[in-house]
Parts: sequence; structure tokens; C-alpha cells
Amino acid sequence: MNQTVRLPKLVQQLDGVGKLIGNTPIYPIKQAYARKGVEIYAKLEWRQLGQSVKARPAFEIIKEAILSGELHPGKKLLDATSGNTGIAYASVAASLGISVTICLPENASKERKRILQALGAELIFTSPFEGTDGSQAKARELYEERPDLYYYADQYNNPNNWKAHYRNTAREIYHQTQGRITHFVTGLGTTGSFVGTSKKLREVNPYIQMVSLHPATSMHGLEGWKDMETAKVPGIYEPELADQQIHVSTEEAYFWVKKLAQKEGLLVSPSSAANLAGAIKVAEQVEKGVIVTLFTDDASKYGEVFQHLFS
Repeated sequence: MNQTVRLPKLVQQLDGVGKLIGNTPIYPIKQAYARKGVEIYAKLEWRQLGQSVKARPAFEIIKEAILSGELHPGKKLLDATSGNTGIAYASVAASLGISVTICLPENASKERKRILQALGAELIFTSPFEGTDGSQAKARELYEERPDLYYYADQYNNPNNWKAHYRNTAREIYHQTQGRITHFVTGLGTTGSFVGTSKKLREVNPYIQMVSLHPATSMHGLEGWKDMETAKVPGIYEPELADQQIHVSTEEAYFWVKKLAQKEGLLVSPSSAANLAGAIKVAEQVEKGVIVTLFTDDASKYGEVFQHLFS
């Protein structure tokens, strides 16, 4: 079919796909942790197309690229990812008839690789020792070789990453807490969720505290998180937005993975549990507060972790 004929249809399809993104439920943590005067809530971000928080920026990036004419059925969407954004890209793109090429570290979980392959994504593996920094370098190399073939989404530097959270995640959180939120807490990877949500919440209420979470060491087991002191810093990162920075260890995250399963009936990823660990550290500092964090994805892509923890 002629590309010019397909584009209007593609734009129409965006509306339908957009209805499957966002508006995730907010969950009160009551059994795993409780402290008088303090409430902790988590957004269950796997409850949307793409099954993770990355569905939001993936959709926004694809939508804006289609509307601008940069992405169309004649080009492949190309990006680097540790896995979740790639799955989100592939989920959204599959419903729009767009091809996807993903660069990701070779040591990404087996589940993520299988899901990406099932969704029809072309996978290009990069060194496990270079993390997503190596994947970004490979994606950039491919794009520079064939700019006619690829639309390079570049999630680490694409402003539509944080704008997705600015336009939607922050609004949802504010309304779901009836405006009572006092602290927003989340870990840093591409930094889009922290930057976008913090920007909007600060506009709505400058007294809301923004807390960024960081891995305790450069060698950690929190997929998707970046140690900003040693890794390549995303271009969209705005560290000045943080009122406080807190470090969370992989061991703490694994502890809360088990506690959430046994006390709340929630099977979450290590990065989600790390977000809770950070939220609890904030809770221990205050007498009263309404603390909101993100459960970025569930346990479905972390079989090896769960086998280790529950065997």
C-alpha cells in the first residue's frame, strides 16, 4: 500500500492505542510496611499495554515521531534499551504496523529476549560489560550508517520521554491522592519518569518533595537503574529537581521483593521493590506524609531472580 495512503490511517490508530496507555491504578501499601501518620502508595505500572512504566514514553515518542513525519511504515524504529522500553516499543509498534530494531545488552533476562522476539522485534545484542551505554553506542552507529532506514528514538535524550510523565503520570498521581501527595520517590534510569513527573508536580504544588533513588554501587542488580557517577548520564536528566537523593542496595530490593509477595500478594520486579525501599526510607524521616512511588513492572520478566529468592 502506498505510504501516503497509510499515514492518515496510522494517525487514526494512534488514538486507539493511546487509550491503552496510562491510567494505572494506585495501590496502598498497608501490610508490608505501616507507620502511623504516613501513607505509601505505588502506581502499578504493568497494568497497561507493554506491561511497564516504559509504555508511557514509548507511546509518546512513537506518536510524536509519526505526527512529525519522522517515523512511517518505510522506516524502522531503532533504540537502545535494557529491555522494558524495547518491549513497550514493540507492543505499540506491532499494533501500528511499524518495524522495530532493538539494541540491548547480551545479559538481558531470557524472559525479556523471548518477549521481544515474540513481538517481532529485531534484536542486536551488545557487550554485557558495557550495559546500556554500549547499546546506545551501537544504536547510534547503526543510525549513522543508514539514516534512510532507521528512525533513532534515542530515549535517553528524547524530550518526549519525560513529557509523557509530565503530561500524564503526574496528573494521575495528583488526582489519585486527591492532591494530598507530599513526596514523589523513584529510581533513575533514563530519568524520564523522575524528571517529567517532578516538573509537573512542582508546578502544581512547590511544596511536594522530589526524591531520586540511586543504586548503592556501580555494580548492582537493579535492571534499568543507572549509577550516575559512573554511567553515561542521559541528556534529559535534571539533577536539580531532586530535593533529596537516596541510595538503595540490590539486597534491600530483594528483601522487599519477598516481603511484597508474602504480605501484599504483589509479585514485582527488583526495581519496583527498590522504589518501595526508597519510599520507606523517606517514610522513616517524616512524622506525616503521603508518599507515592512507581512499581515499574511486575515479576514476569525476572524468572532467574525469583528462582534464587524463593527456591
